[in-house]
Amino acid sequence: MNLPETKVELARRGNKVVYDLGDSIIKVFNENKPVSDVFNEALNLARINETGIRSPKALEVAQVEDAGHGWALKTSKVAGVTLAEKMEAEPARFYEYLEQFVDLQIEIHGYQAPLLNRQRDKYARMINGLDQINATTRYNLLERLDGMTKQFNVCHGDFNPTNVIVAEDGQLYVCDWAHATQGSPAADVAMTYLLFALSDKQQADAYLEMYCERADMPMQVVRSYMSIVAASELARKRGGANDEFLMSWIDVVDYQ
Repeated sequence: MNLPETKVELARRGNKVVYDLGDSIIKVFNENKPVSDVFNEALNLARINETGIRSPKALEVAQVEDAGHGWALKTSKVAGVTLAEKMEAEPARFYEYLEQFVDLQIEIHGYQAPLLNRQRDKYARMINGLDQINATTRYNLLERLDGMTKQFNVCHGDFNPTNVIVAEDGQLYVCDWAHATQGSPAADVAMTYLLFALSDKQQADAYLEMYCERADMPMQVVRSYMSIVAASELARKRGGANDEFLMSWIDVVDYQ
């Protein structure tokens, strides 16, 4: 695959660059991204497409011939802006947009996709691979994970306003399904809470209160997943202040 000269860069983070190709979107990874991860993301997206959840359609996975690039995932384009952009542009309407965001996540949690990877298996693998915490803490986290109620709902795994597109007709679409699993909605909510809290604790608390109220979910259940989810996110080794913040949540002593 050759990238066209007309491509427009939309975002650049970590090991990927996202381009607008006019009639489609392409996510281009660098050479360090395992090809199996790229195919897994495409497979996740295809399975999400099959559920009927509003999301871009998986179109193609191909190797990029340009120097310094690895593989790319092409999807259909949903014309619009992200919910994060709307929240930033219209802060007075933040809570209105937050309601839409929460209702969309509740809607997603109502779906099942039996062929998605299991959430608890993924968390266990990531916790076992952590070298920033000692064996005792890893053991406590895994015991806590093992004691959680088994659920099999669709969970996005990285649900935040930057991954929600407000289409031109007002419909909401969800992109970036790389971390999708089937598992506990409470764990998915815990992840979204931490993602909010990384930049704004007040918004994080508002989100958690609103989700639990509208989904009739006990807040304690979400909080019981915080250390597990923080550990799994820490395993991504993004470094810096983010890792310090996540380490502060990995305290299972109170739950023994």
